[in-house]
Amino acid sequence: MPSSPHLSRHWFPELASARQRHFLASTQQGVFIDVKGKHLINFSSNDYLGLRTHPQVKAAAIESIEALGFGSGGSRLVCGDHPQMHQLEAELATWKGYESCLMLGSGVLANLGLMQAMSDRHTHVFSDKLNHASLVDGVRLSGAKSHRFNHLDMVMLAEQLEKNPAQKRIIVSDGVFSMDGDCADVERLLALAEQHQALLMIDDAHGTGCLGEHYKGLTANFSGHGSLLEVGTFGKAFGGYGAFILGTHEFIEGLRQRMRTMIYSTALPAAIPAAMLASLALIQTGRLQQTLHKNIQTFLQHSQGLPLIASQTAIQPLLIGSDSEALSMAHKLREEGFFVPAIRPPTVREGTARLRITLSAAHRDDDIKQLATVLKRLCR
Repeated sequence: MPSSPHLSRHWFPELASARQRHFLASTQQGVFIDVKGKHLINFSSNDYLGLRTHPQVKAAAIESIEALGFGSGGSRLVCGDHPQMHQLEAELATWKGYESCLMLGSGVLANLGLMQAMSDRHTHVFSDKLNHASLVDGVRLSGAKSHRFNHLDMVMLAEQLEKNPAQKRIIVSDGVFSMDGDCADVERLLALAEQHQALLMIDDAHGTGCLGEHYKGLTANFSGHGSLLEVGTFGKAFGGYGAFILGTHEFIEGLRQRMRTMIYSTALPAAIPAAMLASLALIQTGRLQQTLHKNIQTFLQHSQGLPLIASQTAIQPLLIGSDSEALSMAHKLREEGFFVPAIRPPTVREGTARLRITLSAAHRDDDIKQLATVLKRLCR
């Protein structure tokens, strides 16, 4: 029987590629992950502070579910807008130093919806070439005129701004770049935004709760500036799920009226803001971050000589090069008891396949030292 054209590889040429993606069925307990019958130490999670399994976070979610059930029952503009969402928005805005906050389903929904709400065909958007895919797609879907500058290249960005005057211009950048672990220079970006009367939008998903003054993220010293907008997520340091956008009262109110990915989405269950309020309280103490940064320094000390793209963040990529070698290294690490998946194109550039090592406050010194020892042996 001939295959239906609607189901054939004509529509999905990726199915014939060696780079097919696969879901990985696994269960996680703390820093351990069970994959295909193997009990491994997990060095791939974005749970940077170990809050995903913290007793206070779990208790807050359980208490909410027992009182209210699980699902929200509707969009925020219909009947799914629980008071704890407003409490979390208010506390986040106060902590981060912004006037207002809007919470929604995920970082991808935030970036897609934000770029479309802000932009039209008359808008010029200037983006770092290594921005997250959700920012790239958000700009494409918005219909704005796109200008991409080389990674962290402030000179090229300044030239693009000079050459492309427009009434509506937005500079868009990740805070911490998720595949390299390096950071945007928020101060210089904001200076260029001011000079050229543009808005600056920072997605600080991997920085909030881990970096900056009082661990408020890379924007900590600039958050009161009216030209700055910020996206963050609960899926990293907070150990949960969902996202938020920070800005002025007027701007956030504009998003409530226009942002389609919020207006037409079912609201997050009330258990999530309940749990994230508990996470925020723990983040504000700063104790877990001290352990995280001690673990980062332990890894850097014991991994000297490895081909790392070393950073002061929880993300420590080990540059391998070829896809096959990266996959082979990931497999060998599993045999040694560690889970560190290979990251390949198109997620990263051709020839830069890597192991994306991520550290957590929940890792023990021995876990980190053993990983470094094994990596050195395998790299030799």
